[in-house]
Amino acid sequence: PCQAFSIAGKQLGFDDTRGTLFFDVADIIDRRQPDVVFLENVKNLCSHDGGRTFKVIKLRLEELGYAVFYKVMNATEYANVPQNRERIFIVAFNKEKVENYESFEFPSEIRLTKTIHDCIEESVADNRYFYDARMSHYDELVKAITSADYVYQWRRQYVRQNKSGVCPTLTANMGTGGHNVPLILTKSGIRKLTPRECLNFQGYPADFQFPSELSESAKYKQAGNSVVVPLIDRICQQILSVINRNL
Repeated sequence: PCQAFSIAGKQLGFDDTRGTLFFDVADIIDRRQPDVVFLENVKNLCSHDGGRTFKVIKLRLEELGYAVFYKVMNATEYANVPQNRERIFIVAFNKEKVENYESFEFPSEIRLTKTIHDCIEESVADNRYFYDARMSHYDELVKAITSADYVYQWRRQYVRQNKSGVCPTLTANMGTGGHNVPLILTKSGIRKLTPRECLNFQGYPADFQFPSELSESAKYKQAGNSVVVPLIDRICQQILSVINRNL
């Protein structure tokens, strides 16, 4: 889990029980000795506790016999997905099983051609997603949310416009209200992103469906906790190119 290392949290790291899960992962790696280990976490994992947290993780993987590669990558730069989502990706090869692990390279940057309009669905009409005058800060939203070309967020006392023209980082608690809810202006009014749109901003295929029994809040949580699918796919292709050379 990323919460122990995220700048949005208390950054307790290994002092947070969620932050110690890596050592359970390391135990599994030690017992199973997979050819490849692929990990992902928030960007702040690199700098947490002055870099000491990440140093412990890297050293443990190396002690288990793995060559470690890592890189911080943003979905807007490496996946053609219009969401500002920086994550650290760690790929570790078992040096006893993968001969040419040194040939591994992370994917190169690609141009961002998609916009938020490729992820937003104008046909949404469900009233539960729309904001209206019954909200205490609705007047402030109306004054600030004036363009359909940006994604906004209510920041407790003011509206924040994501001036880069992409979606801000989706979070697990964005479905609970407060300041993490991405807001947009459509022809029908001001509303929050739907869970399906959140999946669009994570690069999920159009035919992907949530389980029917899942609640709205759970859908938002799963979308926020997820990864950018096209970026994961690109990294996996690079991993496979190394593995296939051993066949």
